[in-house]
Amino acid sequence: MITDTEIRVKGVQVLAQYLGDIEMERFIALIQREPFDYTKWRQNIDDDDSIESISKKAMQLRANKTN
Repeated sequence: MITDTEIRVKGVQVLAQYLGDIEMERFIALIQREPFDYTKWRQNIDDDDSIESISKKAMQLRANKTN
């Protein structure tokens, strides 16, 4: 079992690798800003989707919630 610090470091590394530094920071800010049920969100993701497709779906969902 790895420590909480190791999980945070690995998580940031993965986010930065796939999103880039700026989008990684935006993602973290979004997660911290609003209530978020990761388990429910994760169950609705199709494992065959690309990160870009998942990102577009997330942006559409957020836009729909603010309208």
